[in-house]
Amino acid sequence: MGVEPWTPAHQAVERNDYEELAALLDAGTDPNEVCFGMTLLAHAIELEGDSALQSGYRLHSAVTAIVLAYGADPALISRNGQTPMEIAEEYDHEPAKRLLRRFLR
Repeated sequence: MGVEPWTPAHQAVERNDYEELAALLDAGTDPNEVCFGMTLLAHAIELEGDSALQSGYRLHSAVTAIVLAYGADPALISRNGQTPMEIAEEYDHEPAKRLLRRFLR
């Protein structure tokens, strides 16, 4: 098996593994962790949006909600110079946009 390029928290986001993500954040993983220029929050929003586009399934914001609940900064710029809100807008990710609005106050 090859070396995993993502950190454990980013791996959990990539797999939509809510329990593992929450366990890692409970254990002290920084909710603003950056891997390959992408914050956990940006990764969550992008994954949810892209997954919905590819699968045709309904958008959800479970991973986004977990990362925000653990203190992710919704204003942090991620790769490509985008804020989480800009990524959510790019994917027309209304559930994430609603959550972000609550945390950006």
